[in-house]
Amino acid sequence: MSIHLNPYLSFRGNAREAMEFYHSIFGGELRLNRYDSIPGVMGDGDEGSKIMHGQLDTPNGLTLMGADMPESMADMPDVTVGGSSVCVWGEDGEQIRAYWTALSEGAKINMPFEKAPWGDTFGDLRDRYGVNWMFSLADGPAE
Repeated sequence: MSIHLNPYLSFRGNAREAMEFYHSIFGGELRLNRYDSIPGVMGDGDEGSKIMHGQLDTPNGLTLMGADMPESMADMPDVTVGGSSVCVWGEDGEQIRAYWTALSEGAKINMPFEKAPWGDTFGDLRDRYGVNWMFSLADGPAE
């Protein structure tokens, strides 16, 4: 029996675009279910083409989920509100640097991916969809 913990991102109408972007970076299998795939569950009729649930499972075990918030949940925060970050960390320098580089396109770099005072290589960015990401490469050399 296993237990998993993964981020679930809430978007305002661009979940498909964001999840497809993450799929282009992380690879793996992307499943997208629209609101109109299960009638009556949630979302108004004009929201049928929005994403009710998206899930990306990567070959190296990462899972990222996301959905468009329906108008009935307009008061719920979305990814652009901030307050939390998706953190990618490990020891595979080539892969982590590739993720950083790809997610940096169109992003606001809060902290460049470089050697940090505590010894790891670390970077922080807000991607083009408003999602905050932190990257940490354990004992990684600065480049």
